[in-house]
Amino acid sequence: MPTYEYQCTSNGRVVEVRHKMDERLNTWGEVCERAGIAPGMTDPRAPVEKLISAGYIGSAGTAGPTPGEAGCGAPACGSGACGGGFCGLQ
Repeated sequence: MPTYEYQCTSNGRVVEVRHKMDERLNTWGEVCERAGIAPGMTDPRAPVEKLISAGYIGSAGTAGPTPGEAGCGAPACGSGACGGGFCGLQ
């Protein structure tokens, strides 16, 4: 699943969340719920803006796939078969 950055227009905070490409989060409360964080003093109904994609976050929380998890179905990113640009991140 891709990772996206959302910025809250009320508090200025930027939060990374993972969701399907066809999903869109519209409020601070939705972003906080997806990210597993508390909204704090900010109104959960505050609007958010989707920023440029932050890319792929592997299951270990590192940039790019972890070994053996080549987001393209290749056995490992070092195979050169993915073509997704992740191979150089290891």
